[in-house]
Amino acid sequence: YHYEDNLVMVGFVVHLNYENPYLYPYMEFQRFKHHPMVAELLEGGKRISYGARAISEGGWQSLPELSFAGGVLLGCSAGMVNVPRIKGNHNAMLSGIEAAEAAARAIAAGREGDRLTDYDAAVRTGAIGQDLRKVRNVKPAWSRYGLWPSLVLGGMDMWGAGLTGRNILRTWKHGKTDAEATGKAADFKPIDYPKPDGRLSFDRLTNVAFSFTNHEESQPCHLRLKDPTIPIRVNLPEYAEPAQRYCPAGVYEVVEDASGPRFVINFQNCVHCKTCDIKDPSQNIVWTTPQGGDGPNYPNM
Repeated sequence: YHYEDNLVMVGFVVHLNYENPYLYPYMEFQRFKHHPMVAELLEGGKRISYGARAISEGGWQSLPELSFAGGVLLGCSAGMVNVPRIKGNHNAMLSGIEAAEAAARAIAAGREGDRLTDYDAAVRTGAIGQDLRKVRNVKPAWSRYGLWPSLVLGGMDMWGAGLTGRNILRTWKHGKTDAEATGKAADFKPIDYPKPDGRLSFDRLTNVAFSFTNHEESQPCHLRLKDPTIPIRVNLPEYAEPAQRYCPAGVYEVVEDASGPRFVINFQNCVHCKTCDIKDPSQNIVWTTPQGGDGPNYPNM
């Protein structure tokens, strides 16, 4: 994205249903910046900010119940991203409008603390639902067949939906979760990524400093392990403990000492991307809300 004052924002999306546990999304991004078409935009520039976020791209098939007693889920928190357009701002704003109108009706009727079920209905039957239904098979096709076949299938499906209001492929399911898609380390080889050059590409911890994240060190760790033994007992031998790589902030480490390997959680680095809660193959990590106000403080983002 190009902005005023010679500002350029560069992002890189890695689908979290990848199989190779040695894949390192952060380093894929650093390598991407050295592509000639990208490098020429960045040469001579100065980095001013860094951040990361997991995109909820399940779309129509993955929409949860959107209301609960006293509240609702809006925008990307409910997964309202239009995957082919890589865009969710429009639906986030529309969902805010629908929620406000549903809340206004409830207040006018003297209700309080109950579920805004008419908000659920408005999202599913209104402009948001129409937007998401048309593109609902793009991500499942992509996951199942890869880029080029999915472009053909998804394009035909969206074309049919645009003309007739019906999807040619009907509704495809997503299949495995991103955690379940992770393969065993024995079936893959480690990936040798080039070392960051300090001009276009940077090491992970240095970049985290540019997210201006901060957590009070005396608070309890907000990244909880259901079973503290699983990272070393299961994830390390079976999956080469991918938390060391899928985290874009270097929160998780396997440290070797005299007693053997230890799993370390540097929760102060967390940029609240939620990837660990999604991608951990054992589903052992639970992201919880940290102390109020703590976390990344993104400028210019």
